[in-house]
Amino acid sequence: MKLPEKYSELLDRAVQEKAVIKKELERMKSKKPKVLDDDFHSRHNDFFKKNDCLTCGNCCKTTSPIFRDVDIKRISKGLRMKESKFIDEFLRMDDESDYVLKTAPCSFLGTDNKCSIYEIRPLACREYPHTDRKNMFQILQITEKNTQICPAVATIVFDLINK
Repeated sequence: MKLPEKYSELLDRAVQEKAVIKKELERMKSKKPKVLDDDFHSRHNDFFKKNDCLTCGNCCKTTSPIFRDVDIKRISKGLRMKESKFIDEFLRMDDESDYVLKTAPCSFLGTDNKCSIYEIRPLACREYPHTDRKNMFQILQITEKNTQICPAVATIVFDLINK
């Protein structure tokens, strides 16, 4: 499934305005954590009332979540595979010694953007795009990177910058 043009344009804008986004997110660190969280959470809720991740799937097409040991155990059990076989078939160790997918797009992503292991997916996938978590000030650097991957994050950040 192709990325909708409106999302493609938004992600292109995030790439073009990378320096502005970085500067503004750095400035946001001075906000009180509760205020920053509220700002992100309200926009997160607004975005997802009107948009469905299944129309995009760009995160699953371009990046990999980190697979924790508990994720590997749960997923391999759900797939009825030995953990070692699951690791050998799907995962690799990255530069930070975390397990990530060997390939992109994700091996579990269907052509309809649905996840074939949705019920047992990794925690990182469950929490993505992380714009509704507490203590947003702790993850503004990853939020900056996610503006170029996820239309929701780009929309939320641009809205915060332009408010």
